[in-house]
Amino acid sequence: MTLHREGTSIILISLAISMALGVLNWVYLFPISNILGSCFFLLLLVMLVLVIQFFRIPKRQNTYEPKEITCPADGKVVVIEETTETEYFKDKRIQVSIFMSPLNVHANYYPIKGTLPFVKYHPGKFLVAWHPKSSTDNERTTIVVKNEDGKEILIRQIAGAVARRICYYGQANDKVEQAGELGFIKFGSRVDLFLPLETKINVKLGQSVQAKLTSIGFLS
Repeated sequence: MTLHREGTSIILISLAISMALGVLNWVYLFPISNILGSCFFLLLLVMLVLVIQFFRIPKRQNTYEPKEITCPADGKVVVIEETTETEYFKDKRIQVSIFMSPLNVHANYYPIKGTLPFVKYHPGKFLVAWHPKSSTDNERTTIVVKNEDGKEILIRQIAGAVARRICYYGQANDKVEQAGELGFIKFGSRVDLFLPLETKINVKLGQSVQAKLTSIGFLS
């Protein structure tokens, strides 16, 4: 397991603040031998561990079948429905949405291999990730991957009430690999997939999924 580069500055700042608060508490309030002092130091340690674990990147390897759609994020499937995608496709698609809690791994990965015909960042609000308007009103990115057969999948990274920064690494016309690094969303959010209507879906509502490992489904 490694730590994602997006967490370097936040982890260092959190470590510095924890050490400073610990010293101030020890000098001016309660020594560590005092039960209140011990509890305070324990609280600082737990908070620091939570920050560090948020940026963890577990080592995962998998092999993929032809036309398989790989899960782009860790979390829970909260939406599987037919809907109209209005930004790029402007037609009916199957939407699969994955909610990531602050305890999930927050790196995102490409679900298929191909090129990027469309990449766009949208500034916006920070509604809770399960809010019906979060996919259209929140800060988000829209990334489309087109495979060698001409099939296209749209991935939308959506910031949540706690997430305040979306990171994405691909640019229009880039070539990307399946399970290659797409980006990172800091501190809780959602990833939406918009798939062709004929896609065979393998996941179910409420299912816990893992990036790179869970099969979302298969393109026809």
